[in-house]
Amino acid sequence: MNIWLTLILIVHVIAALGIIGLVLLQHGKGADMGAAFGSGSSGSLFGSSGSANFLSRATAVFALVFFVTSLSLAYLATHRSKEPTGVMDTIKEASPVPTPSGSASGGVVPPVDVVPTPQADGAKQKSGDVTK
Repeated sequence: MNIWLTLILIVHVIAALGIIGLVLLQHGKGADMGAAFGSGSSGSLFGSSGSANFLSRATAVFALVFFVTSLSLAYLATHRSKEPTGVMDTIKEASPVPTPSGSASGGVVPPVDVVPTPQADGAKQKSGDVTK
């Protein structure tokens, strides 16, 4: 798929540069009036109107190619297959750890918080002793 994307992108850039070059080569509407007063553009390689026809048709062909490649690039960009881009994309989510089948928690071990109990003077307290 990357080969098609690269190929279409290269054709797209060449078509864009071709349109730019052809538009810069064309004469404006007011340039024909200068030829009537002897500027010499009427004796060109394609004749007085041949160059306008050739350049305008070549510009239309390049514009059509540019339009088709633009649509193709948009299609390829939106219909790409999801490929993993990094290490974290390839890791699957961890499944919960099962408990013995007789537990009431439904097979999932709940997190256990371990909090140490303070002991006074290093002696163990009994459940019935109250110290002040």
